[in-house]
Amino acid sequence: MSPIPTGRLFRTDDGCDLVLTRTFRAPVEDVWASITEPERTARWFGPWEGEPAPGRTVRVRMSYEEQQPWYDLRIDACEPPRRLALSSLDEFGAWHVELLLREAGGTTELRFVQHLETADGIGDIGPGWEYYLDLLTASHDGSPPQTFDAYHPTMKPYYENLLPTP
Repeated sequence: MSPIPTGRLFRTDDGCDLVLTRTFRAPVEDVWASITEPERTARWFGPWEGEPAPGRTVRVRMSYEEQQPWYDLRIDACEPPRRLALSSLDEFGAWHVELLLREAGGTTELRFVQHLETADGIGDIGPGWEYYLDLLTASHDGSPPQTFDAYHPTMKPYYENLLPTP
């Protein structure tokens, strides 16, 4: 079965926010560990090294990209176990993301938000985040992960046709 795109685009004062949500049958502390502990992030995104703290920079290896590159990732905010805000700068521009967690009744919702200045490139950005968040889900529930080919270019038209909602 092919993955279904879930992202939504919201207009903001500074551009737009790409928002994707995933739900886990797990306590918030367990999902928090999946997005903050290097041995757990290695299962779905890549390991990281350094001294984590707000205002500090850690190095992250993107395990599921060609050549598995390392890059710097700044921790802008860390409010365990509810909010993690990160930023980086690369040849494609500035990246600002937030991972927001909320638990209710033994289920935790992860709301992933990428703050964008424009929707330029959303046809490539959206499928990439869908892929990584589904890898996170697979690492958490033991389901088999899909290959990136199931996401891109298949989801590209969906994301290119998203219009920011107010």
